[in-house]
Amino acid sequence: METNSSLWKNLLDGHPVCTTWKQEAEGAIYHLASILFVVGFMGGSGFFGLLYVFSLLGLGFLCSAVWAWVDVCAADIFSWNFILFVICFMQFVHIAYQVRSITFAREFQVLYSSLFQPLGITLPVFRTIALSSEVVTLEKEHCYAMQGKTSIDKLSLLVSGRIRVTVDGEFLHYIFPFQFLDSPEWDSLRPTEEGIFQVTLTAETDCRYVSWRRKKLYLLFAQHRYISRLFSVLIGSDIADKLYALNDRVYIGKRYHYDIRLPNFYQMSSPEIPRSPLTEHFRNSRLCCDK
Repeated sequence: METNSSLWKNLLDGHPVCTTWKQEAEGAIYHLASILFVVGFMGGSGFFGLLYVFSLLGLGFLCSAVWAWVDVCAADIFSWNFILFVICFMQFVHIAYQVRSITFAREFQVLYSSLFQPLGITLPVFRTIALSSEVVTLEKEHCYAMQGKTSIDKLSLLVSGRIRVTVDGEFLHYIFPFQFLDSPEWDSLRPTEEGIFQVTLTAETDCRYVSWRRKKLYLLFAQHRYISRLFSVLIGSDIADKLYALNDRVYIGKRYHYDIRLPNFYQMSSPEIPRSPLTEHFRNSRLCCDK
């Protein structure tokens, strides 16, 4: 304890206190360097945030080096600032090369600009997602899945074209670009469960879609929790869109909308399930109101 106190005492007593201060201000280069430091440390995260930070800090250290060489004439101050400028410059070039090297196929570029970029997903994160997938072509009138036959072993996102969804030959709804082909099937199963499609998905036009294998995607979710939460939000929103698309097709007498969330809709869609007394009462009251 005494050794530490004596060390601090020597450090404080070994340097004289400033008795006189310079009256004139430093040159414009010094103040420009300080401004660049302040603005540079306001940078954000991500690759582009790092580019912003290192570019401004590098310019700040360069101005400080020029100030030390021209005004202060101090070799040590110049050397340290110039070394820091070189480090920032090398970091800037390295990050810029990483951003430049991230290139995708046309389908992934369209997918990123239309769906992922508006959500604030950075290119490195999207690259991780894209590397786990593949782009597949589905020709017109070919089936992506057949009711009661195709197993649920992947998750796919339509990039171009249009998919028709039917059940027992009856049309349900369309799937348009940037919608999942099989989000309800994906959400209905746990990672350890297996299942088969209860609908048929047929290409109405030549289609292109991005597909992730089920096991590979779950492994990606385990490694990157952020990607797992992202897909959870995207899949939930896609299922909601499909439910509203179904709701637009269901009508009752006098062309009123029939809400799919009402219990008697499920009874209508599954007539083999007996109606409960409460459901029957609700149905009769609704019919009386319509009359």
